[in-house]
Amino acid sequence: MVGNASCAAIISDRRITGLSADVIAELVAELVPLRHERHQAKLASRPRKRAVGAGAKHQLVFVDRLLATLVHLRHAVTHDVLACWFGVDRSTITCAIAEVRPLLAERGCTVSPGVRLRTLSEVIDHLGVDGKTGIIDGTEIRVRRPAAGSKNRDAFISGKNKQNAVKTMVVTDEDGRVLLCSPTRPGSCADITHARQLGLVKLLADGPTVEILADAGYQGLGAQTSGRVITPPHRTFKRNAPDWYEEMYERQRKAHSSRRIRVEHGIAHLKNWRALTCHLGRREHMSHTVQAIAGLLSHQQTADLTSGRPM
Repeated sequence: MVGNASCAAIISDRRITGLSADVIAELVAELVPLRHERHQAKLASRPRKRAVGAGAKHQLVFVDRLLATLVHLRHAVTHDVLACWFGVDRSTITCAIAEVRPLLAERGCTVSPGVRLRTLSEVIDHLGVDGKTGIIDGTEIRVRRPAAGSKNRDAFISGKNKQNAVKTMVVTDEDGRVLLCSPTRPGSCADITHARQLGLVKLLADGPTVEILADAGYQGLGAQTSGRVITPPHRTFKRNAPDWYEEMYERQRKAHSSRRIRVEHGIAHLKNWRALTCHLGRREHMSHTVQAIAGLLSHQQTADLTSGRPM
């Protein structure tokens, strides 16, 4: 177990975890009962082979396991370094992160105290009820290249950056608050294909009237959603365009970009968590990592708004 002084330093200094002490306290109060309930359900799902109380004991209490996970997500600290800091074996840190990370990912994004969004359908309904504009964009996270000879090895090569990456679709509101990060897809998947696979077209067709801003990577969705997805204007003149058209086109493009820039700010806040800059662990964990960080960031943003502190 980490010393009380070190534990207090992690909690009190927001630079270490990216979260305030109040938000960490709320996380502990929420996750401890949930973790205990799932642990008991797991034990009850199979015949008992040991006496009650037998078996290996956790070397880290749940609060320390949570803090280790937060530090790992915020600064991409390796398991070996965390093991030295907390005075345990590396495998203990690995097990702790593997246990806590899915719990954080399932929380969803907080939009107000007690209200969370976990699916794209809930996001569309939330935007429709509040009459807000949504903004979508795809972002890529570099990952390790699959081993030689592995199946679909080239699927992770991004057509944009020519690097091995996974892609997630980020949804924010017009204020730049993160509302959703989708499960990750291989980097070769186009932005518009990812949006279609998530069911965005059907949700906009069957759901409330919502305006969605997107970049040129989503051109084509506007026609499929009756104009609800707004993308930059197409160029009418490919060559020898008149001066008046160039001025009009540039003005329209900049107006759209200035409205859509909020999602870039939201992605920048996400990338402040170093686990999303270059992931060197297993690619299978990336969906949980992205969604856990989105949930933590949105929780802190909501807490800052409630307290009157600027985001």
